[in-house]
Amino acid sequence: MEKLSILSLAIFLFLALAIAAQAQMSDDVAAHKSCGQCGMDRGMFDYSRMLIEYDDGTVAPFCSLHCAAVSMAYNIDKTPKSITVADFNGKQLIDAESAFWVIGGTKPGIMSKRGKWAFEKKADAEAFMAANQGTLGGFEDAMKAAYEDMYADTKMIREKRKMKRMNMTAPMPNAGH
Repeated sequence: MEKLSILSLAIFLFLALAIAAQAQMSDDVAAHKSCGQCGMDRGMFDYSRMLIEYDDGTVAPFCSLHCAAVSMAYNIDKTPKSITVADFNGKQLIDAESAFWVIGGTKPGIMSKRGKWAFEKKADAEAFMAANQGTLGGFEDAMKAAYEDMYADTKMIREKRKMKRMNMTAPMPNAGH
């Protein structure tokens, strides 16, 4: 009977922690629905989203490391107080600077051809690399890769948006006939 109570308590605590992590994610996405750089829905990219809190008290939400890097370059005089990123698997926000980052591999990134994915646990990053390739790095490595990729990624995004606008304005074949 005592073992059953301990097991029940352990299950309850595990579920409470899982609910708390989900609530954090939901609160974050609810408070900041769209990316402050590109406007994309951060809920759709809950596995790559980022949140930067600056020392002046402002908060900047992003869908990806690409958008965070663009904003950090533009806001060079603002000092980040904290930089958080979603754990790719659990989707909870974690400290970006202590995360294990997988750079590159077969899974394309968000707003970037080269993926840059964050993991709270090194074992999770290694498992991801076993399935998707890539190299293990830290936050500095991921930021360097984001800036190295910036021109090609911006050009790719610009071209995709141009094609989308062209498709939206193109007349429909046999429309109204």
